[in-house]
Amino acid sequence: MAKLKIKKGDTVQLITGRAQKNGGDRNKTGKVIAVYPETQRVLVEGINRVKRHTKEGQSGRGSKTGGIITQEAPVHISNVMLVDPETKKATRVGTRVETVERDGKTKTVRVRFAKRSGKDL
Repeated sequence: MAKLKIKKGDTVQLITGRAQKNGGDRNKTGKVIAVYPETQRVLVEGINRVKRHTKEGQSGRGSKTGGIITQEAPVHISNVMLVDPETKKATRVGTRVETVERDGKTKTVRVRFAKRSGKDL
């Protein structure tokens, strides 16, 4: 299983699918809610919204629950790209190893960066 370059909390852009004028989500941006590495999918806020029909029931207070609920469905990770924080455009992700000195000790740290601008993520 390959290591995923997108993490929870990242802002991503959908790069495939139907165009927005035809009711699709292509080029929409949103924040990653969850990452599922076993299926290589991500859940993005406001993208790939589907309607779920849930069975009607009653809560403890007697109010009705259920009906038609609109929620996000997972998208394959190859269909999204990270958004560059500087240019606000889609970019690839790179990693580099830096040495950091803390408390007199040197540590090697892996840092993610946007390939478009070179800024750290």
